Amino acid sequence: MYSLDINFLKDRPAYQPKADKKSGLKLPTGDLTPVYLGVGLGLCFPLLVGGGLWFLQTENTKLEQAIAQLEEEGKKLDAEIGNINKIKGDINTIKAETQSLVSVFDQIRPWSAMLQDLRDRIPAAVQIENIRQIPPTPPAEGKPASNPAGGIEITGLARSFNDVNDFLLSLQQSRFFKSSDGRITTAALVDAPIPATPTKNGVAIKPPQVVKYTIQSSLSDVPASELIRELEQKGTVGLVTRIRSMQQTGVITK
Repeated sequence: MYSLDINFLKDRPAYQPKADKKSGLKLPTGDLTPVYLGVGLGLCFPLLVGGGLWFLQTENTKLEQAIAQLEEEGKKLDAEIGNINKIKGDINTIKAETQSLVSVFDQIRPWSAMLQDLRDRIPAAVQIENIRQIPPTPPAEGKPASNPAGGIEITGLARSFNDVNDFLLSLQQSRFFKSSDGRITTAALVDAPIPATPTKNGVAIKPPQVVKYTIQSSLSDVPASELIRELEQKGTVGLVTRIRSMQQTGVITK
């Protein structure tokens, strides 16, 4: 027969082995490199974030300083640009005033040159009694003057109507006058302005008749700088010298 040998003492609490109090915390016992790497990364990440923030703040400060410096330089440049624009405005004003003076100067017609031109062109059978300058006609509102130089009126005596026509044709060839505006306004036969000559019989000889004429013409609007040759021929040396001086300085173009 078989007998059962059962030991119930082992089931008693007193005989139970004591549990390790530290059995709840078990340290790994393998390769700890990944653990160290994780811990290192965990520590380095805040440092990297902090360093990045510090770098960004530093760069922002530098950028703000650079922006402030650029704004200050921009203000200085704006002030300099304003001064330059003011100087340019002054220069343009001076140029405009100079050009206006030059334009007036370039329209000068020396009477000495024009009178000499008339003496050179007048026929032998024509006399000049009076020369009168005609002022320019006031321009219409909003329109330039048709002839700002004005005109001239010549009155005198001629031996015949043909002599008056010859005188007019000669004037139309002059560059000091507008050929298209020259015209005879009056021409009539009159007694020559000489006293009657008495004869032995007491009969006075009637003076011959001559033509009393009036010629009008407009002064040429050709600039004086384009009449240098004619002015030199008529002896206007001073004006020619001034024009050439202004041409050399560039005030008047050649």
